[in-house]
Amino acid sequence: MPSLRRSRPFGDLEATVMELLWAAGRPLLVRDVVEGMHPQRAPAYTTVMTVLDNLHRKGWLQRERDGRAWRYEPVLSRQAYTARLMHEALAVSDDRAGVLARFVEEIDPQDAAALAAALHETPEGRDPGTAS
Repeated sequence: MPSLRRSRPFGDLEATVMELLWAAGRPLLVRDVVEGMHPQRAPAYTTVMTVLDNLHRKGWLQRERDGRAWRYEPVLSRQAYTARLMHEALAVSDDRAGVLARFVEEIDPQDAAALAAALHETPEGRDPGTAS
């Protein structure tokens, strides 16, 4: 799992690759990722291979040998990644309660209802540092 240091946002191509991997819901070969980018984008196979290797080296992807190739999949779900970004954004504030209150004021009613439901479903006594 990626370390708990502040995450650097994904670059444009990294974000596209991660979105494809999250949407696939299964490990993909480099050629699968390249094919998934067409026709909107047409990066070179070696460029995609380098991006996947870099994301693996940074801890965002795990990989498994498949013959001479690698199959890549995200270490975190899209939801876990997004929650981590939200947590990091909150961590830089001196007034966390104020930030949370402002956030709740600004979200749409459906998101507010989803947040209330999630808070209601959270088990009592859960360690806030644990991931689900």
